[in-house]
Amino acid sequence: MKLYTRTGDEGYTGLLGKERVPKYDLRPEAYGQVDEAQAVLGLCRAGPLSRRGRDLLLPIERDLYYIMVELATAPGVELSTPPITAERVAWLERVTDELSQAVGPFTDFVLPGDSQAGALVHLARTVVRRAERAVARLLHEGDLENAEALRYLNRLSSFLFALARYEDMLAGADRPTFAREV
Repeated sequence: MKLYTRTGDEGYTGLLGKERVPKYDLRPEAYGQVDEAQAVLGLCRAGPLSRRGRDLLLPIERDLYYIMVELATAPGVELSTPPITAERVAWLERVTDELSQAVGPFTDFVLPGDSQAGALVHLARTVVRRAERAVARLLHEGDLENAEALRYLNRLSSFLFALARYEDMLAGADRPTFAREV
């Protein structure tokens, strides 16, 4: 099996369900940005994160895979994987709350860079935010039915903020570096 098909040489790509759309269509744009977010989370997981951080990222990467399948499926075609549900969003909220409780409250915007692990997670957070904007556009334009995918990405960026602070704390940062000098 070859890794290339040549079917995209004209600037079109196939959705799951055999519909072809331009590569710049909202769907490929959205699932491409979620794919990038997943790859950056993989970089975090392979990097200097704590065991807990790595363990939390693996199911999230799997959830992003399911979101990509959902985004890549043509309208009216049955999904080949389960859609993201409110239960997964609730799980993300629970683990975010646990990490937030471990690091305590924050009072201002935080600058990335107090640890390598935390900085990598902050990078992932920004990529997730971009993916969230693309999925929001898809939902708002009526091209996505499951709003849980957008909610998941919104909660994921909050989770990643909490995880970055947690990783900084484990690396010995006694307090975050704030954007404003305090």
